[in-house]
Amino acid sequence: MALPTWIPGALRSERKPLERVFWRCVEAQHVVSTLQLVDTLDEQRVLEDVLEETKPPVPAECASLHYLYMTPFRYGLYPNGSRFRRAGQTPGVYYVSEEPATAIIETAFHVLLFYADSPGTPFPAQPSEHTAFDIPVRTDAAIDLSAKPFSKARDIWMHPSDYEPCQQLEEAARTENIQLIRYTSVRDPQQRPNAAILTCAAFASKAPTQNQTWRILFNKAGVHAICEFHGQKFSLPPETWSDDLRMSAFD
Repeated sequence: MALPTWIPGALRSERKPLERVFWRCVEAQHVVSTLQLVDTLDEQRVLEDVLEETKPPVPAECASLHYLYMTPFRYGLYPNGSRFRRAGQTPGVYYVSEEPATAIIETAFHVLLFYADSPGTPFPAQPSEHTAFDIPVRTDAAIDLSAKPFSKARDIWMHPSDYEPCQQLEEAARTENIQLIRYTSVRDPQQRPNAAILTCAAFASKAPTQNQTWRILFNKAGVHAICEFHGQKFSLPPETWSDDLRMSAFD
């Protein structure tokens, strides 16, 4: 599907400044995973240094950022496409959400994809632990797909599985030096906003300063998330998800 013909003009005329704090979710093991392989913190530091040498170089514009911010921009070879990034040797895209709960829902969706692709794998008996952390953003070059005129093409931005138009938009946005694409989450039942950050230049902080611990439990009754110390919790029953994902993951 080709993009609407008015998109190039809108990219030039509708870019706006945006300053906001977003959120992203990772497995809580991101800090201690290598500690399980060694006996001391000094040994862990040596191991981390060795692993660092095997990774691709950090892009210059990302060099001063915490690794939780820079990672998607570091790996140019992207094995599977996503909403705003094609598979292959493509520029990095950093996906974030305006609400921690939305970031958790997006993470849960990708976990469910794993179980859908591996129907013989049972859900774990215990909740998994995840960390949601903040990403302050400041840019003069953002577009908002939930606002006019982009919202006129809402159906193609919100398609649950056909990412081709969004990938075309990302490529066109880069030619116009757009740094961030704000869009509506397809997975969040409340349709709260997400954003795709296209460059490290959009980060307003070098490292996270806030984090939340979430536990996510998957079972036949759905997905259940609880945030420690913040009192937030919610459940998403199987009917929340698409028919194919529901039948593959929950049946």
